[in-house]
Amino acid sequence: MSIVLFGADGQLGYELHRSLSALDDVHACTRSGRLPGGFIGECADFSEPDQAAAVIRRLQPRAVVNAVAYTAVDKAEDEVHLAQRINADAVAEIAAACAHTGSTLMHYSTDYVFSGNNARPWREADVTAPLSVYGKTKLAGEDAIRASGCPHLIFRTAWVYAARGQNFLRTMLRLAAEREQLRIVNDQVGSPTSARWLADVSTLALHARPQGSGTWHAVAAGQCSWSTFAEAIFVDALAAGLIARAPVVTGIASSEYPTKATRPAYSVLDTACLRSDFSLTVPDWRCGLQQVIAELAAQ
Repeated sequence: MSIVLFGADGQLGYELHRSLSALDDVHACTRSGRLPGGFIGECADFSEPDQAAAVIRRLQPRAVVNAVAYTAVDKAEDEVHLAQRINADAVAEIAAACAHTGSTLMHYSTDYVFSGNNARPWREADVTAPLSVYGKTKLAGEDAIRASGCPHLIFRTAWVYAARGQNFLRTMLRLAAEREQLRIVNDQVGSPTSARWLADVSTLALHARPQGSGTWHAVAAGQCSWSTFAEAIFVDALAAGLIARAPVVTGIASSEYPTKATRPAYSVLDTACLRSDFSLTVPDWRCGLQQVIAELAAQ
């Protein structure tokens, strides 16, 4: 099918371009129009009104995949209008364009739409209560898609990382070369999710339900704290020869590492609907980590 992919140069967008291109005719879009490897794609700047929507109306694709988001969680507290523009207003515009062209929209949301106060993994129908500007604008984007009437698949995900881009894994590998000890939050819990796995699941889902609509939680299985995730990164990276030594990790409370935006304490998402609706087996988060470490070691 013909697919417009927004955000093709991001950590998820890069993996989506790889995965989707194996089966489909992909029109890859970035803010500058430039793609990784020096290739030229379509230009779509979400900070500019109607620019992304105009691409949809011109190309009239079978599907649109949106991997663009304003994800600077703390900075969003100061840049409210820009976060609103990228995460909500632009999303409303592309959803309206999809409704006009009949294109199916696949969009990514976040665990930050929830409060984090729960004793079990969050389900799709649970009450949302975002704590931050980032979470509120992402929820507004979800609502705009549903209100547009376009066929859509919304995937809420969390703790996404990859072999490229800016993410927790790459930050930890950099810090491992600089420090012998690290203090990392241990009272925030979630499911680290590989962008490569998320992209492959997205491709499968888009083909399985090309006109379907709904919201699903798409994260790896299992759960851990940020400090536990860091320790696992160092163990695997050391074994793969990516780092010379593993820093000593000390777990700390979120109150000892204050941030401008409040993070949800419990971000684990229930994937029962994803597994049932798409006949999937979701791998443990450690499997995704090992695959990404192996990819980095092979570079």
